[in-house]
Amino acid sequence: MIYRPLGQTNIQVSAICLGTMTWGQQNSQEEAFAQLDYALSQGINFIDTAELYAIPPKAETYGKTETIIGNWLKERQCRDKIILASKVCGDTSWVPHIRQGKSRLQRQDIQQAVDASLQRLQTDYIDLYQVHWPQRQTNFFGRRGFSIQEDENWVSIAETIDALSELVQQGKVRHIGISNETPWGMMQYLKQADQGKERIVSIQNPYGLLNRLFEVGLSEMAMHEQVGLLAYSPLGFGVLSGKYLQDQQPANARMTLFDNYRRYSSPQAQQATEAYVHLAQQHGLSPSQMALAFVHQQHFVTSTIIGATTMNQLKENIDSIYINLSDSVMQGIEEIHNTIPDPSP
Repeated sequence: MIYRPLGQTNIQVSAICLGTMTWGQQNSQEEAFAQLDYALSQGINFIDTAELYAIPPKAETYGKTETIIGNWLKERQCRDKIILASKVCGDTSWVPHIRQGKSRLQRQDIQQAVDASLQRLQTDYIDLYQVHWPQRQTNFFGRRGFSIQEDENWVSIAETIDALSELVQQGKVRHIGISNETPWGMMQYLKQADQGKERIVSIQNPYGLLNRLFEVGLSEMAMHEQVGLLAYSPLGFGVLSGKYLQDQQPANARMTLFDNYRRYSSPQAQQATEAYVHLAQQHGLSPSQMALAFVHQQHFVTSTIIGATTMNQLKENIDSIYINLSDSVMQGIEEIHNTIPDPSP
């Protein structure tokens, strides 16, 4: 396994991070334990979760993923071998089962969220605690375009980072990060660090062959400021494996089960996917492994978050870390990207 520093900390995290959002919905606790055991045996020391999970979010599965991880940590007694990341929700008006749909990125809600996560995870501390999405209305979760909403009432980033800094002071959290953020948002968090507040160490945003928007603005900031990307959805909900091409609906696959998860399934995304799958096959590569290897090779990426619902998928995804894409493959990727750029923001 390859290890990289987490921001400016002395923590070394595996270049592959195990994502967990299917546990408690698509995956049982037994299956999750098997994934965790195998990942640990392959040198993965980085696990990412969130209070929101399992996905899709609903009241009956809220917090189940963290509970499963907590049960595993207790049973295996391996907390010291794991870098554990979790997240606090932004605005919860669209998920009313979380703090009555009224949660904001302010002290009382953040404290309540972290205390509940710690209890479910059965641990005294979280290594990396992240803001899952901004409270303000901006570009995240596939939104294109931006306009100022003058009457918008959102908790300031200064107030949010005060609350997060307090968690570090209390020993509940070691480091903090952001997710689904914009260049302006990252800049605001970094300005707070210049005023003596806790400094963010990572940014978790979507990044992969179907969405390379992080390269514009944020990649430069990530490298200069040493706030590396934790890349999520590197396979675009599994689309880049090619398993949904020609209108296939594989049994138990995410988009078969949950039809509204169409962020990576526009006609343009399907056209791009066909081209990427064909390129991989031309070079004797697994489409999934080519897509993941592309992400691994970007200098601004600290870790690639993979998710799997089967052990075969997990093994294939982890093995991608040992693949180095040739110049001809990279050239082919750029040609496709220039033709169909970022079809799935």
